[in-house]
Amino acid sequence: MSLDVRPVTPSEIADWMKAVRTGFLTPLAEKPGEEVVADRFGDSDLSRMQGVFDEGRCVATFRSFAQQLTVVGGATVTADAVTGVTVSPTHRRRGLLSRMMATDLAAAKERGEVVASLIAAEYPIYGRYGFGPAAWAAEWEISVDRAGLDPRRSGQPTGGGRVEMVDGADVRKSGPEVHAALAARQPGVVDRGERWWRTRTGVAPRAEHEMWSEPFYVVHRAADGEADGLLVYGVDEKWSDAKQPLNTASVRDMIALNPAAERALWHYLCSVDWITTVRSGYRAPDDLLPLLLPDPRAARMVTHADWLWLRMLDVPRALEARTYAVEASLVLDVRDTAGLAGGRFLLDASDSGARCTPTTRSADLALDVAELSTLYLGDESVRRLVDLGRVEELRPGAATTADALFRTGRRPWCPDVF
Repeated sequence: MSLDVRPVTPSEIADWMKAVRTGFLTPLAEKPGEEVVADRFGDSDLSRMQGVFDEGRCVATFRSFAQQLTVVGGATVTADAVTGVTVSPTHRRRGLLSRMMATDLAAAKERGEVVASLIAAEYPIYGRYGFGPAAWAAEWEISVDRAGLDPRRSGQPTGGGRVEMVDGADVRKSGPEVHAALAARQPGVVDRGERWWRTRTGVAPRAEHEMWSEPFYVVHRAADGEADGLLVYGVDEKWSDAKQPLNTASVRDMIALNPAAERALWHYLCSVDWITTVRSGYRAPDDLLPLLLPDPRAARMVTHADWLWLRMLDVPRALEARTYAVEASLVLDVRDTAGLAGGRFLLDASDSGARCTPTTRSADLALDVAELSTLYLGDESVRRLVDLGRVEELRPGAATTADALFRTGRRPWCPDVF
């Protein structure tokens, strides 16, 4: 039978949402109500919300939206953020994702978006569409008893700062400013709209079977009273047979604008009575956390995985948007089987910016657009990709030059899932 691949109409959004939950194995017994649908997608561009319909039933889903991504140097580029990608088990291996992806990326290219972005549920899926992992994530589990913190001092910030417990309304006021300041400096950060803050503080409407548990909210304020850190965490309730507390605090959000605020928030959380274990949530793999503890071995890494994937749509604009550590020139021969971003480009870069233009000069490096996307935020080594056979070094020393250009002192980090 023929399958109908097309944008979703307003009356089909609830069915589309139900199909998404089915695809992610978290099905809803009932379709979301009108209030939930209106809150989530009332302002959405439905031309970017695709569905596949089999005799009226939604069997595959795909959505994208405009996103601002911070790149190296603090500038932002507009990304085509891909989310809600599912194919029902009954309709796999029919090329449905490929059809939806091709439609979306072509439209994003036409709109002038610089890159596409996504969080991959499975590693092998998106490389064939030109995406590469550009920022990784790590999670630590802290054994509070082993951390070695002085319980009399660990919850007391130094330098005139202070830690305050606040409520969701306070977070909706101060959180966006803290996040905007982080986004101005941290490669990999994506923007958070008003609905993001409403959802994370329990205000946005929820489907009947979506549970909400109120977390604890903490703000760190510098000596001048300005908020420079935010911590949101939940706590389970567990006691031993000997009536000893064995509670785990799980971080839902933690952003800090400086090491002092970061140290104060972690030390605060590790000093809360009854908490014996802290789960850090997803951090950058080079996060300061373990070394902020007197005994770094108390923080055991439990997750290290790819997180933010990127796909370049406009190579010159993407490479000109970021800054570089040294001054150098490089000719890149970029392959793109989808025909969206391939070509040979001359990159003239410096610490103040860059110029990238098409060229007929001999290439220094040849690589797929997915590999260039992996290198974009400075997290990967060109030399390592050459050794893996994923980048071809056409001029001796070109990989060393490229590493000097692209690599960054700290790794990129995306705090959010989308």
